[in-house]
Amino acid sequence: MSLPVITAIVVFLSIVNLVTATLFVWDKRAANRDRRRVSEQTLLTWSAFGGWPAGFICGRMIRHKTSKTSFRLKFALAVAVNVIAIATAAWFAVSIGT
Repeated sequence: MSLPVITAIVVFLSIVNLVTATLFVWDKRAANRDRRRVSEQTLLTWSAFGGWPAGFICGRMIRHKTSKTSFRLKFALAVAVNVIAIATAAWFAVSIGT
């Protein structure tokens, strides 16, 4: 894999994780202030696109969405989808390269 591709992946994942963490914090603040919330679908979508590490860490740090079992199960599914997608892409990249 070339350096520009690796750089693009790192930049993409950095942005996605930053957005995901921001959304988790925004939703926690909105919940505490009884304001309009970020939808679970939005949090899960950003997590599935690669923001799950930030969602996991940030959720634990600010104690947000940690006791809601239905969200945690959907979050785990989003992580699994992301990991499977990455593994599949890596498998194809290795297969094409050989």
